[in-house]
Amino acid sequence: MNLILKPNLSKVAVTLVTGICILFSCKKETQKGNTSHHVKVYPAPDGIELSQDFKVAVEGKEVPVYNFKIPAREPIPRLNHSRSEFGLASFASFDMNERTEVKVTYPEVVNSVKILPTSFGIEPTIEGNTISFTVETPGNLTLEINGDWYESLHIFANPFEDNIPDPNDPNIIYFGPGVHDVKSVKVKDNTTVYIAGGAYIKAGMDSEEKEVELRGRKRNPPTFFIEGNHITIRGRGIIDQSAIPRPKRRYTIFAQKSNDVNLEGVIIRDPSHWTIPLQASDNIHVDNIKILGWRGNSDGVDISNSRDVLVENCFFRTLDDAVVVKSFEGRGKVKNIHARKCVIWNELAHSLSIGAEVRENVSNVLFEDCDVIHDVGRETALRVYHCDDAVISDITFQNIRIEEARRLISVWIGKTRWTETEERGNVRNVTFKDIMAVSAPIDTTLTGFQDGSDWKPYIIRNHASMELTGYDETHTIEGIVFDNVVLDGKKVIKEQVTINEFVNKIEIK
Repeated sequence: MNLILKPNLSKVAVTLVTGICILFSCKKETQKGNTSHHVKVYPAPDGIELSQDFKVAVEGKEVPVYNFKIPAREPIPRLNHSRSEFGLASFASFDMNERTEVKVTYPEVVNSVKILPTSFGIEPTIEGNTISFTVETPGNLTLEINGDWYESLHIFANPFEDNIPDPNDPNIIYFGPGVHDVKSVKVKDNTTVYIAGGAYIKAGMDSEEKEVELRGRKRNPPTFFIEGNHITIRGRGIIDQSAIPRPKRRYTIFAQKSNDVNLEGVIIRDPSHWTIPLQASDNIHVDNIKILGWRGNSDGVDISNSRDVLVENCFFRTLDDAVVVKSFEGRGKVKNIHARKCVIWNELAHSLSIGAEVRENVSNVLFEDCDVIHDVGRETALRVYHCDDAVISDITFQNIRIEEARRLISVWIGKTRWTETEERGNVRNVTFKDIMAVSAPIDTTLTGFQDGSDWKPYIIRNHASMELTGYDETHTIEGIVFDNVVLDGKKVIKEQVTINEFVNKIEIK
């Protein structure tokens, strides 16, 4: 399959179903970028509104700064998925292959700046309304100026790309720099979708589209639908789903019944539903994906009934779970899941979690070396949330830094509105090791779901709470280790953890 999309086409509609391409005006175009020996900057396409709040330059080269919607600043409208109240944050993206000088210009005099994650150890200098700092290696940064944590600036410093695809390759679907209107792309075996730096995909709907079978029922077709072997979606471009209304919502990149899938580098703006669901698939690598979601259910990466999955170097600012593991009945077990080196802004639900739906066994999951830079939601940052009947075993949360924690740790078995099985399950061997957290101030206006079958809200009266809750004598939690869990500079002790009688073999050291 050879598909080349010419840049700067304001109306390009693409629909690929079972290998058939319907295309208007396709021509070859070479990828363009403003490149020095160690920095590459991609121009913004014509017609895309840019941020007026920040200017960014790397090694003297101006970098386009885009804006995107974020959920309401105040807790109640944010946690109730308000779409009538929102703010605007900003992001800039470039490539680098050695240390790089960055300058950020703000409309007002800068009195203070915080660069997150603090674990990166970046020390800025301030002169008037200009902030300067050095980026040693690629990574995903957030700048908060003059105490404004809300409408912040995200800087995505990518590594240089290797092996940029040839647009003439018959197995390439190529989106060149410019704007492209895309409906749904079905990606088959041995295909690479390349979204070049400077490419901007406006995801839309087809008035004649037909629902497809996804996750056990008919749904609107995803923007990119992966079903096959040896498939890649990569590049430095942007996928924007903001034109898709909630009643027509759809996944951004969906993979099912696939093997050897690689997703790398792209930015996803305003997903209308779960952003990257991975269903019943094997051998998947998600690397350096940036997801900026403000609408309800804009999960980051949902790993369901899949095996041998690695998620790394990503950035998530989403109004639901960031990286979550689930399993649905009859679609296969989950095993060997690894998430590392991600930066997470938890707007609503869980940062790193398993559940709620777990109807096939889940084992050998490792969350490690991640930074949670904000936790302003109503759920728990690190959680095993078991609402069905499978066995969850051998789960590790390790070397994780949480810069503000409201509900910190939870291992829980019970019934919720997501429960579908008659029986409850069991949890075995969960380790929390080298967790460094700072408690957030108590805010009694923050509400969360009742841990039961209804939606009755409750008030969060304590900060950085930790709980271990089994269900009954035959549905228990066993083998919990807290190894160097540090809250506000002190190691957590057993008395700080709420534990019921259906939890056994607890070690806190």
